[in-house]
Amino acid sequence: DGYYEYSMSECVYSTSDYSDMVYLNSYSFNKVVDVQFNSSVGKFVGYTEEGVKYAENWNKDQTRLLQLKAQVDTVCRHNAQIFDSALRDKAVKPEVTLSLVKQAGGNHPAVLMCSAYEFYPKKIKVSWLRDGKLMTSDVTSTMETADGDWYYQIHSELEYTPKSGEKISCVVEHASSPQPIVKDWNPSMPESERNKI
Repeated sequence: DGYYEYSMSECVYSTSDYSDMVYLNSYSFNKVVDVQFNSSVGKFVGYTEEGVKYAENWNKDQTRLLQLKAQVDTVCRHNAQIFDSALRDKAVKPEVTLSLVKQAGGNHPAVLMCSAYEFYPKKIKVSWLRDGKLMTSDVTSTMETADGDWYYQIHSELEYTPKSGEKISCVVEHASSPQPIVKDWNPSMPESERNKI
């Protein structure tokens, strides 16, 4: 057995203008936070008996407190802007495929699947059109799911009974594309070509 002591600095925020940015500097012993500096409080706060003693002592050093409070601007906002411009503000266009999952036959309808892969950010809208009109019934969609590599995917299925001459389209709206991405289903194509749409 041994002892484990560590400190951790964090920049926490949830708004894109960083107005709620908070700098936290925590000191822990054996996985228990003893004392923490919080820039919104402007001082150290002790969470254990030992941490309270540290906080009382460290809060006497006004120069140190001012330096730590300044970390919100000098470290947090600065690095968040670099991070956001490199990652968060980038949009990656989805790869969209339209395929037949189940053939129509007898009493059961056909099922088409529209899939969007490798897109970022997460927010996306997938809808279906029949002859240019929005279809809301017989549609099932998955939630956006993370691929584990910053990208997302989503799948939407449409149950329908094919009618001669109708046009079925999958429409994908995403921040990466100024215009909706539209994939039209063409049942007259050979299956090997249709599945590439």
